Amino acid sequence: MAYLADDYRPNERSRAILARAAEHVASVPYNVTLRWLFYRLFSEGFYPVKKRGDKKRAYGNFIQLLSRARHNNYGSWRPDTLADDTNAVIRRGGGYDTTAEWLQAMKRSASCILHRWTGQENYVEVWFEARAMISQFEFLTHGVKLCPLGGQPSIPYKWDLAQGLDTADLMYDLPIVVLYFGDLDAGGQQIGETVESDVRRWCKTPFEFVRAALNPGDPERYGLPDNPEKPGQYQWESVDHETASAIIQGAVARYVDDDAMARVARREAAATESFRDQIEHMTL
Repeated sequence: MAYLADDYRPNERSRAILARAAEHVASVPYNVTLRWLFYRLFSEGFYPVKKRGDKKRAYGNFIQLLSRARHNNYGSWRPDTLADDTNAVIRRGGGYDTTAEWLQAMKRSASCILHRWTGQENYVEVWFEARAMISQFEFLTHGVKLCPLGGQPSIPYKWDLAQGLDTADLMYDLPIVVLYFGDLDAGGQQIGETVESDVRRWCKTPFEFVRAALNPGDPERYGLPDNPEKPGQYQWESVDHETASAIIQGAVARYVDDDAMARVARREAAATESFRDQIEHMTL
């Protein structure tokens, strides 16, 4: 059913949910997913669970509510307000009208790209359970490889993780550290252990696997809300932005030298400027 903006009148409860969800969206400097929003509201008690199946029904109702709000530009909601972590458009056939236009674009965009591991003591990758938080990890980390697992990943995905570590060993010749971020529940523990075990079987390179969060003691340390449906268990999506920043950036900082990365960035900038100067008068 199509809803026209002038005809869309959410009830009082829906207005409260949309208002609080909009506050969460505005509270972070990156695009968030619908799943992340739901868990924020779920942890705050907007969708109480009294019997089996309530959470699934609540999530379905939330999807419908947010869909109507975005379709109708209700309040601050727009079609592009939330990130989509499930689908991607495969673009083909695009390009420039002429070779001259392509060359001008190259002159504007040509950049030197260097890897970030020169001067580092470790090579670091960040693996995380919650695919819904890709934007969060992209915003809070720089220069490190990010590997969203999306729950228990497939065998080909884990094989690729293993081969990636072997490639990193050949390229950088540094001790390898994998920082893992997952839920503090039975599933989150099992996912981390299974992925680590399988990757070690298929990887020729030794690596240190660090469960950076969530760990026992983190809920008390950071005042995290537990899963209303499963008291005593904690999901990464329920961690607020300030806490996530402290956890993620603190873990990465223990193994990555920001000053060394900054030096690489300055070398990139200098090489880019020099190269653009050299191709400025080139024609086709």
